[in-house]
Amino acid sequence: MKICLIGAGRIGAVHAIAIASDENANLHSVVDFHQESAEKLANKYNAITLSMDEAFENNEIDAFIIASSTSTHADLIEKCAKVGKPVFCEKPIDLSLDRALSCAKAVEESGIVCMLGFNRRFDPHMASLKSQVDANAIGSVQSLVITSHDPEPPSMEYIAGSGGLFLDMMIHDFDMACWILDDSPSSIYVAANAVNDAIAGQGDVDTASVIMNMKKGAIVTIMNGRQASFGYDQRVEAFGETGMLQVKNALEDNVVLSNSSGIRQAKNQHFFLERYGKAFHNELVHFMDSFQSGVQPSVNISDGVLALKIAEAAKESLLSGNSINL
Repeated sequence: MKICLIGAGRIGAVHAIAIASDENANLHSVVDFHQESAEKLANKYNAITLSMDEAFENNEIDAFIIASSTSTHADLIEKCAKVGKPVFCEKPIDLSLDRALSCAKAVEESGIVCMLGFNRRFDPHMASLKSQVDANAIGSVQSLVITSHDPEPPSMEYIAGSGGLFLDMMIHDFDMACWILDDSPSSIYVAANAVNDAIAGQGDVDTASVIMNMKKGAIVTIMNGRQASFGYDQRVEAFGETGMLQVKNALEDNVVLSNSSGIRQAKNQHFFLERYGKAFHNELVHFMDSFQSGVQPSVNISDGVLALKIAEAAKESLLSGNSINL
């Protein structure tokens, strides 16, 4: 499968690694407005560089992966719909829910395979928890707690164009909650602040707690933070009628030292590439399987619209100080 990668930045490089790791995928070309970045990534994987117009006119390309800035996502998805090519796009679809809805309509009318980049669904540990919830291992889920802390804040340049904590970071957790519970929220309440003065200066928050009442009755609590000195903090706890399921943090190694001074173990894995490397590969395989079978992927543009709708409600709750009905 010959894939054109649009976006040669940090997340683009992650997708290039995933493509190179699968014998059925080939990085055909790289597109980026910053030509030097495109050439550097393309040369690493024996790919070519193309302009945007050249890419969408190239008949050799089977599918597109969009890993460019958020402001370009909806336009590029619609370009794929227009030429009838499958597309995988990083989250979010757009920073505007209205724009995301119009984009989703174009995808639906075209019938193309369109997959959204909620990679945590494809992490083996998260997928195992989901399968056990589905198998009724703990009975009806009453409470779901999702914790996510980055090891350090991103650059202020990134923050400025990210859409904020809820659209950039917590949107993964909104999707996780809906996916694990096979449900959507009826209401959401947010408490948040900015510990980092530079992030506050961008009009954003870096620490937030969210409570969502789900339509089937479960309560979801999501906690996010932009900095954790001990590494990438990724935990999930599902409490049910008959027990609890947990996904614990992945550590740099599993060696535990116990002696008279106490008990010591390794730090958490550093960041998303280390923690979710397997997930990025698994989601690529799922995307290719969807393209080859003609069946829509398990996470599609409607999931992206739902997560964006929740993120916008979270921002509204923060600004108003009230619980918001969805």
